[in-house]
Amino acid sequence: MNNQKDFSALEGKLGIAFKNRDILTQAFVHRSYLNEHPSFPFGHNERLEFLGDAVLELVVTDYLYRNYPNPEGEMTNWRAALVNARMLAEIANQYGLDQYMYLSHGESRDSQGKARQFILANAFEALIGAIHLDLGYGAAERFIREAVLSKLPDILERQLYMDPKSRFQEKSQEIVGLTPNYRVLEETGPDHAKKFTVGAFLGDEKVAEGSGTSKQEAQVSAAERALEAKGW
Repeated sequence: MNNQKDFSALEGKLGIAFKNRDILTQAFVHRSYLNEHPSFPFGHNERLEFLGDAVLELVVTDYLYRNYPNPEGEMTNWRAALVNARMLAEIANQYGLDQYMYLSHGESRDSQGKARQFILANAFEALIGAIHLDLGYGAAERFIREAVLSKLPDILERQLYMDPKSRFQEKSQEIVGLTPNYRVLEETGPDHAKKFTVGAFLGDEKVAEGSGTSKQEAQVSAAERALEAKGW
């Protein structure tokens, strides 16, 4: 078949041998690829992603329910920290999924940052859907425990389930007795496509800068970088 990739090395990394590699291949087909290769023998991965998203949420929710007596609200935050696009893209990168993607030339060249993050996170969910479909719920559950739930201790220890601004505020008050403040340092671009650069300050000390398409997004970015800068 045209343009087929060899998934043997990936199966080795995953510790999973697929019975039907066609399902594995489809997990990595982005919709954009089919616009350039209409005769490609597989469809895009969105249905598998839909399935994998549900399996992932069930496995994580079931694990948290059975292993922690915490209130529903806390476990909801923990689950969100485990299954958000950023975390899933990070895990996808650990398995080297990017090199197996079927993307259009434009998408492959232009998508970066958040756009690429979402592509990888969606492919990771599609991979879970493919495992479930080909090998059953038990195989998908084992993979999720190894790939995703193994991140939970670090998330709890570092309080990554809190949003960055809340974490930075809590740490700042605890360690230096100050509440952070945020100041807009720069605004660029036309009204419909503004970009904001914001500084995170402790008193008069500028700890870090962040940028985004809204002030809130820029503040969150600045808080993330401030946490890194302080080693918190």
